[in-house]
Amino acid sequence: MDMYWSPPIFILERVNGQNSHLDYVTIMHNGTFNFSQTFQVTLTCSLMILKFPFDSQMCNVSIASYLHPVTDLVMKARRTAEEIMKYSQSFFLTDGEWKFTNMSILEHTEMLEDGEFSVVTYMISMDRRPILYVLNLILPTCALYLLDMAVLFGPSSLEEKISFQITIILGSSMLAVILNNILPTSSNKPPIIVVFFLGTFLLMIMAVLDTFFLLHEQHKSLRFNKTLGSFQQEVLVTRTINKLPMECPTKEGPQRLNLPKKDKEKGRPGNPQRHPMEQDPFLLVLEKVLLYTHFFLSLVFFAIICIKWSS
Repeated sequence: MDMYWSPPIFILERVNGQNSHLDYVTIMHNGTFNFSQTFQVTLTCSLMILKFPFDSQMCNVSIASYLHPVTDLVMKARRTAEEIMKYSQSFFLTDGEWKFTNMSILEHTEMLEDGEFSVVTYMISMDRRPILYVLNLILPTCALYLLDMAVLFGPSSLEEKISFQITIILGSSMLAVILNNILPTSSNKPPIIVVFFLGTFLLMIMAVLDTFFLLHEQHKSLRFNKTLGSFQQEVLVTRTINKLPMECPTKEGPQRLNLPKKDKEKGRPGNPQRHPMEQDPFLLVLEKVLLYTHFFLSLVFFAIICIKWSS
């Protein structure tokens, strides 16, 4: 190899790696020679993870020799993009997280301070396989939210609903911790999956607040009914006393006043009073309004998330 001249080659996106040291070249009958050198390198790639895990990425591999301007050296691709794609797929032994979909080659000239240099850029397109993230993150989150909706619309008491909802929120927060550990951070905008987790978490919090509000109104209504019942009894006793005939005292002494018996003792129904444990009709209407409003907001939110992921 030291008997023939060859230009130094640089990979612009290279971070680190290893080069093979081959000392021999192949000389052709027309004066050309072939030399192959293997590189095992780590490259930088700008990721756009807005649609994670349903995202597609494009990474570039730029090869150039900045010691020789374009007037002395022109970089050319030896194979076409289709040949390189077919040749590269033969080296994949297992299916990883990424699936290579396309490759294109761009031969261009780059202008620097020292002059113009020839550059060959291989643009690699690849899609992420989302099945792992769907099974580990998205489906469990949807299942927890459906469970939260079932608890919200269930026949349990408000106190039991609050305990169940808080337990579901704790389970959802554990999934958010897992997402934080696996989500790449090289993005300017928050990914849709982060908005999805944040939205479901806020909807669960809203459901707990709705239940707390209904519980507060229920206790307030029970206290009001109890106070109103006591007030009605006092008014009834006062009216009964006022209706008694005034008798003058006789020689035999003061007469004993006999109060009229209660209506129940005479076999007649008493005055209708609201039972303290009866459900207030206003609370029933309020509960239905809050539940169906929460259900409508959930449908709108999940529809927006699906549209953003599929667009």
